[in-house]
Amino acid sequence: MLINLKTPDELEAMRRSARVAAEVLDAVMDAVRPGITTRDLDELAAALIAERGARSAFFGYRGYPGNTCVSVNEQVVHGIPGDRVIRPGDLVSVDVGVVFEGFIGDNARTVILDPVRPELARLLEASEAALEAGMARAVAGNRLSDISHAIQKTAEAAGFSVVRDYVGHGVGRTMHEEPQIPNYGPPGRGPVLRPGMTLALEPMINLGRPETEALSDGWTVLTRDRKPSVHVEHTVAVGKDGPEVLTWRPKKKR
Repeated sequence: MLINLKTPDELEAMRRSARVAAEVLDAVMDAVRPGITTRDLDELAAALIAERGARSAFFGYRGYPGNTCVSVNEQVVHGIPGDRVIRPGDLVSVDVGVVFEGFIGDNARTVILDPVRPELARLLEASEAALEAGMARAVAGNRLSDISHAIQKTAEAAGFSVVRDYVGHGVGRTMHEEPQIPNYGPPGRGPVLRPGMTLALEPMINLGRPETEALSDGWTVLTRDRKPSVHVEHTVAVGKDGPEVLTWRPKKKR
């Protein structure tokens, strides 16, 4: 397994790309409201990405037709933007990846529209806590699976299940670098984390069971039991004393 360690100059470029991705995602999430379509959100993201001199990391990737992924309710990840109308009470996940100055920033966020069902609020809170727990383990000297275990432990302790069919990943000049990062597993296994590693950590946490299935479009992933799912993601740099969250953004209340 060859894991690319970023030089200080490359890390600085990653910071700039991640900042663009975070800014775009923040603006798109502010636009989520009843009556808008997932295509509307995608077109907004495309305009914001272009304004910043970047391009979508997703559009055309293995034939993917959208600039972003917009997944609603039972859709776990890779939802293709289209005519689906966002409705009150929907759970909406948006994944934004950009290429800027040769490097990729990748992040995702989920919001729930009013009226918010209490179990969905708990699911979102647990998913965000699982991501925070995983990021806290992105410290030099830890093992890769320490991240995975922290995510799983946090999500399952709250009563939810962790998707096993899709994983996080290294990120840099290409969207999917080594290593793959499951959101489950025992601690103390896998490569030793080193400064210069840049990782896209992305828990996918389900209200019901963990099993998923893909639609015939070849992209959209659903929970098999059709219960809601949350997807959250940050790009993180492993540090000597702690993680650096490259796609960090202030938390907002809706």
